[in-house]
Amino acid sequence: PLLGLHDMDFLRHIDHLTFHFINSNLSHPVLDHIMVFITDQDHWILPIFILLIWMFGFDGKRGKIAGVVLILTIIIVDGTAAQIIKPWIGRIRPSHALGDSINLLVKKGGRFSFVSNHAANSFAFAVVIYYFYGRKQLWVFPLAGLIAISRVYVGVHYPADIICGALFGYGLAWSMLSVWVIVKMRELKRNRSWVWYHSGENN
Repeated sequence: PLLGLHDMDFLRHIDHLTFHFINSNLSHPVLDHIMVFITDQDHWILPIFILLIWMFGFDGKRGKIAGVVLILTIIIVDGTAAQIIKPWIGRIRPSHALGDSINLLVKKGGRFSFVSNHAANSFAFAVVIYYFYGRKQLWVFPLAGLIAISRVYVGVHYPADIICGALFGYGLAWSMLSVWVIVKMRELKRNRSWVWYHSGENN
């Protein structure tokens, strides 16, 4: 095996120490309110809905293609993380496993924690937006990181959950974009123009 038993125990120990540092040592009343707000997915429904309306209604061909790719990517990332990875790994959330020893700011959540869906979805979202809209949208990555860290801060995920979740979402999003590029190239060879758009222009 790549990692021995002692190595895994050491990594788990570091993971727990980092969790308690973020969840307890960094705790502050102002941060509590900020992180609880950021981590609540209900607060992101309206902004994302407005974004999708703009993409499909006002950003021409690029927006429609980006919107479809974004929706498909999030569906696949979220479903794979929740329905396959979490029950397969079976890691118990700190909110269930550590009881009253943590600073729990939200509901306990589901039983399993690895990987974090919030982290996976946020980074998948960031990759797709960055791909279609360029460097001016790099701010989506710090935002995704903040959403991911909020899951540790409020007590429902270990750091490893969000790190691996972020990597999973990031990697799968680029895989989806690779599929899109293959489709685009195939369609262009067939002289089908529906896949072509000019960056920064509404077509």
